[in-house]
Amino acid sequence: MTQEFDLVASLARGVEGRSGAWSFIQSFAARWISALESGDGWAEADLDTAEERLGLRLPPALREAYLLFGRRSDLTSNHDVLLGPAELYVDDAKKALVFRHENQGAASWGILLDSLREDDPAVFIRSDLADKSAERWEDWLERLSLCFVEIVLSESLQADEEHCDFLDPDDDSIESLEANSVRLPFPAYPLGEEHGTRWFLGQDVLLRDDDGMALLARGRTAEDLDRMRDLIPGDWLNAHR
Repeated sequence: MTQEFDLVASLARGVEGRSGAWSFIQSFAARWISALESGDGWAEADLDTAEERLGLRLPPALREAYLLFGRRSDLTSNHDVLLGPAELYVDDAKKALVFRHENQGAASWGILLDSLREDDPAVFIRSDLADKSAERWEDWLERLSLCFVEIVLSESLQADEEHCDFLDPDDDSIESLEANSVRLPFPAYPLGEEHGTRWFLGQDVLLRDDDGMALLARGRTAEDLDRMRDLIPGDWLNAHR
């Protein structure tokens, strides 16, 4: 991608529906990571085999994402893990098709079985609790394509230490974040919470504010990230490594 990629405008289109989401992911990957190529997705046959094994049809949005970039672990699995077609499964309660795991097994993301006929169904999250009877699927994002945009953005923050960093923020950090970056047009989530995760863009730096509990950043270059550290002072994890 060239300098003409406008992340804010492209993301605004990306949150509107599936085609915009896939276009945003293609453009973001090309500009910030590396361009998608033939072979980055799974084959139709892999998805057909998964459907036969599971005895169900995969939603079109899931198939499209897997076909386009499902094999690109640098876009989907730097921290949490997108399951491959052969790893997709229905949870023990027979309520959801699970397609993603938290990196330490603390949570799973899934699509409710009764919504699999929808083209772009909602995504739910379930925490792995000691009391299994208390586990339940809770709202995450309203569309699967929106979830894949979030996956690609979030996993981009978990790459190499040269480009990525983490800050335990205080009120001054959040004030500096809001003063030195623009809020991105991505809905706060999980759904239904008054506050939640928010996305920002500085000068070639992508930032995620997890409700004031954590601040993650990725610069297009190491110099971009250094500049943002200066604008948002604090004990950045990788600043002196």
